[in-house]
Amino acid sequence: MSRQAKDDLVFKALAHPRRRAMLDELKDRPCTTGMLCARFADMDRCTVMQHLKVLEEADLIIARREGRERWNHLNALPIKAISDRWISQYAAHAVSILDRLKGDLDGTVSSDA
Repeated sequence: MSRQAKDDLVFKALAHPRRRAMLDELKDRPCTTGMLCARFADMDRCTVMQHLKVLEEADLIIARREGRERWNHLNALPIKAISDRWISQYAAHAVSILDRLKGDLDGTVSSDA
């Protein structure tokens, strides 16, 4: 699978607020599917499983079976890759523009004084 296709899966998975909330739940500790169903009681188990499938296809969670339980673990590496590829580049550009603006303003203030 190409890097672009993988990124598309991650963006699709992160686009839904419920899936982001599920990832937030998994941030501090893995949870069983039953625990996630209890946390998101307004959704039926089938809907929770559909969201988990999208997250798993994007490699944002890793599911491990232990007996009858399915433990869902956060895999933050795809999010880091998105951050490295997209967010950090745009943030660096924005910071350089703000730095230049600050320099221009400081220069203006200095010449008026």
